Amino acid sequence: LVRRRRRGEPIAYLVGTREFYGLALDVTRAVLIPRPETELLVELALERAAPNSRILDLGTGSGAIAVALAHTRPDLAVTAVDLSSAALALAQRNAERHRAEIRFLRSDWFGALQGERFDLAVANPPYIVAGDPHLAQGDLRFEPQDALTDHGDGLGALRRIIGGAAEHLAPGGTVLLE
Repeated sequence: LVRRRRRGEPIAYLVGTREFYGLALDVTRAVLIPRPETELLVELALERAAPNSRILDLGTGSGAIAVALAHTRPDLAVTAVDLSSAALALAQRNAERHRAEIRFLRSDWFGALQGERFDLAVANPPYIVAGDPHLAQGDLRFEPQDALTDHGDGLGALRRIIGGAAEHLAPGGTVLLE
């Protein structure tokens, strides 16, 4: 562990957990480490979610956002999607640990959600431009690159989410993006 830390590996990966929205979540190198600034998405979603709303977490990773929402508001019908099977397995463990009822689907953004509509969609998609020097610094060196960058201009995931939102949002629905 000392050797790994000297190489700069994040403590969250060394100990296998990270606190997010007051919940201890398991993390592995298959997912981004949940960050405090992402808690703002949870707060904004909770403010906007009417009772019994249908919520969609796109690119759930560790499940941090979905678990925090479902744990805080059990009335919400939360669906979480991710393309990574390893991320989904970890997110499911986190949901079980906190008794959060969440429907998990393996999906490339809206791909597995044909015909479904949600009141609110949240996402912390990859938005860093390929080749950005920050990708080779600090904790980002150890995190999954596909969760950080679209390997292009950094806007690819945002374009897909925004472009597909109208088809998957109920009238008056909201999209919250980090």
